[in-house]
Formats: sequence, structure tokens, C-alpha cells
Amino acid sequence: MTALESSTRHVPEDLPTHLQHFIDGELRDSLDGSTFDVLDPVSNEDYATAAAGQAADVDAAVQAAQRAFDSGAWAEKPARARARVLNKIADLVEQADQRLAELESFDTGLPITQALGQAQRAAENFRFFADLIVAQTDDAYKVPGKQINYVNRKPVGVAGLITPWNTPFMLESWKLAPSIASGCSVVLKPAEFTPLSASLWAQIFTEAGLPRGVFNLVNGIGEEAGDALVKHPGTRLISFTGETTTGQLIFRNSATHLKGMSMELGGKSPAVVFADADIEAALDSTLFGVFSLNGERCTAGSRILVERSIYDDFVDRFAARATNIVVGDPHDPKTEVGALVHPEHYERVMGYVEVGKSEARLVAGGARPAHLPVGNYLAPTVFADVPSTARIFQEEIFGPVVAITPFEDEADAVALANDVKYGLAGYVWTSDLQRGHRVAHSIEAGMVWLNSHNVRDLRSPFGGVKASGLGHEGGYRSIDFYTEQQAVHITLGDVHTARFGARAASEIDY
Repeated sequence: MTALESSTRHVPEDLPTHLQHFIDGELRDSLDGSTFDVLDPVSNEDYATAAAGQAADVDAAVQAAQRAFDSGAWAEKPARARARVLNKIADLVEQADQRLAELESFDTGLPITQALGQAQRAAENFRFFADLIVAQTDDAYKVPGKQINYVNRKPVGVAGLITPWNTPFMLESWKLAPSIASGCSVVLKPAEFTPLSASLWAQIFTEAGLPRGVFNLVNGIGEEAGDALVKHPGTRLISFTGETTTGQLIFRNSATHLKGMSMELGGKSPAVVFADADIEAALDSTLFGVFSLNGERCTAGSRILVERSIYDDFVDRFAARATNIVVGDPHDPKTEVGALVHPEHYERVMGYVEVGKSEARLVAGGARPAHLPVGNYLAPTVFADVPSTARIFQEEIFGPVVAITPFEDEADAVALANDVKYGLAGYVWTSDLQRGHRVAHSIEAGMVWLNSHNVRDLRSPFGGVKASGLGHEGGYRSIDFYTEQQAVHITLGDVHTARFGARAASEIDY
């Protein structure tokens, strides 16, 4: 296998050794002094401590957010004024691109070339919603000769945002940009595995002129800080991206206070390759779709379904390409697959690899690369002839592991594609456009790409069905989630109303 030689672990300059909360415009430690250790996945050595938020810290953050919301300093600011701040945030995020990429790669194990540009994508989220809130229109209806009805949008209040550890900074921006654009105040709980890049938000928002208390950040363990944020009566909304069983728990715990919920959860997305597809393009896309970002992506095409007549050739070519993928130091620009985020996650993924060896035919990878004895490294792993009953077919692995399965015809392909509990994304490869649309419509998924990997327009809905989520965000759907829509009715003249109680009882003929 072509691979990088072992190299010295890269450590960014001026790396913080302690990460604090950001509450009411101030950096703070936990009230009880609790901390947790943060490690980098190349060495698995602790490089920092982080304040471990508890219920009292979450309460302080929610109260700060509520005070900021009640003051009206942000929630009542005109859309154009909010947009100026959002564009300033975008400018500052773009300026941090190189620093962010270095920190993100160090903290997550993502290859530096894939971490580069995350700031640009995050900045685009803020620019997009800056434009959207200025250009936003709402419905108005004229009841002929009687009334005009219009919609008045109001920010909901304090939003709790819980974000994952894969591309954390960019995914945080997906929630921060629309919630803040809508006028909400927020409490962000970043993933405990990767708190480093989230620490950049405090300075960015402060420098951009976001009022004190509108943005708050509480680090911590999900079962402690995340749980407290979900259960706090002051958070009106919870937006969560993460694993499905955690989402189910959050859903249950949000019910007490009838919170608004938006959840993008797990995936086991199919890529369906028909015999008439552009095979070179399909190989490029399916390899990228499952092995980019170390395979730690919710929309990964981790089940590849291939028409029987081209199956053997496709498997051979896919396995040869996978074997040639460069695995190594995330900071090296030649690296294509870096280190998995954390030893706990690495052991989980390796457990699935061992299960897969008893369920299917291993044709590539399946072990740690010999030249990388330290760190959370796994060679891109390819299983062929995977039955639909196999665990590696049914369960989300979230790593550089793919299952390839043959299908006989279109009906068989659709049945296999839908034969899992998840429904986040799907990919279809065919030169028959009618069949492409037909199959895309038949796949049970919130998003389907035809002859493409997941290129996304920010105006389109993002989310899943079945066990992959609840609700969609993106474009106006995000604004809908973070605002309340109030119908206001105005009379245009005299209104005929039955005059109950206008006559004296003595005048009524019983």
C-alpha cells in the first residue's frame, strides 16, 4: 500500500492548554472546578484540559442568554443591522482559515487538505443567512372587502445547540448562523472529543459586535452538560446533530417542556451503481464519499449496491483504489485518510471490522497500517459480498469501512437500499435519467444525489427520515425553526358579528 512514512507529530503553535466556557461575554471555568482531558488522535496524548460544564454552568449560560434576549439588543435589531454583524462574522471566520484548519486537523485527525476550506464554508453560512433575513418575505392574504392577514415572525428565544465532533467548526456554523440571524440567543455545547476549534467563536463574535450574552458556550460531557441543556426549562429549542440513540434520549427529555426539536442523526446511506453508469465517475465518487473525512461523515455512502453484471469488475477496481489511498499524519498534505477522532471511537470501528470478517469477504484493509504503530489509524477497509442481514450492512460504523453488495435489477436495488432503519442520504449512478429519477424517488432518504456525491446548496433542505432525524434545516426551513410565526388579522371595515346578549331578557320570546 502506498502510504506516508512515519513522521513527527505536528503540534500547532500557541496551542491552548486549558479551554474555558464563554458565558455572558466572559471566559469562565466551571463553578465546581470540574475539568476533563482533551487528547489528539495522532498520539492519543492529552494536550489540554477543558472546563466540564455541569447543570449550574448551563443554568448560568441559559440565564445570560435569556437576559440578552429580553433586552432586545439583538432580537429587536432590524434585519439589515443583524446582517451587517453576520457579514462581519463571516469576514473574521475567513481570515482564520489557516489557523482553523491547523487546529481542526490536530484535534480531529482530519487530513489538513480536507480541513482547509472549512472556514470558507462556515463563513458562507453566515453570509447566506445575512442575505436571507434581509430578503425574507412572508405571506399576506386579503380577505375580499373584510381583512388583511399577514405573518409576523419573532425569534423563539434561547436555543440550545448540541454539535458533533466531525468537522465541528463548520457544523457549528450550520446552527449558529441561522439561530443568531433569526434573533435568538444561543447556548452551544460542542462535542467533548473536539472542543478546540469551538473556542475560536467567542473572540470572533465579540470582535464582530454581537451583543453580550447572545452567544454562550459550555464545554462538557454529553451526559452532563448536554443533558442539562436539553432539560433546562429556559431553552425553547434544541438543535442536535449526532448519534440516533442519543437523539432518541434527547427527544424524550425535551417532551417535558414541549421544546422545538431539530435532529440530524445517524446514517447508513446507499450508493446504487447500475451497469450503464459512468463507472470511472462512480468509482471516484463512491471512494470519496466513504473515505473522505476519514469516513466520519453522516452522509457517507457506506453501502455500495452494484448491478450484478458489473459487480466483480467494480469490486476489483474499488479495492485496488482503496488499497492505494494514502494513510498518515493528518498534517501532511499528501494524506488522504488520517487518524480517527478518539481511541474510544477507534475501538468501536475496529470492533465492526472484526465482525465484518466473519460476515463477508474482506478485499482491502482491515487493520492498522504497519507504518503507523501509534494513533487511531485504520487502512481503508472494503468488504464485498455483504448480505443485507450483516451488521456491517445494517449498522452505522462511522469510519473508513464500506460494504459492497450485488443486486439483480431495479426492484432489488431499491429494496436493498431501503432495508435499513436509517434514511439520511442516497446516491444513484445511471445514464438512464428516467430510471435515475424513479429510483431516487423510491429511496427512503431525506436527500438523494443523482450521478454526484453530496454537493449541497444552502437553500435546500438538509435532514433525514426514519431513524436519521426529525425535521429539516437549510434555507427558509432554518428560519422557520428558529422563529415563531404569528398570524395578525386587520379589519378593513365594519365587521358583521352576531350580537350575543344585546337584548334584555324581557324582550326574548321563549
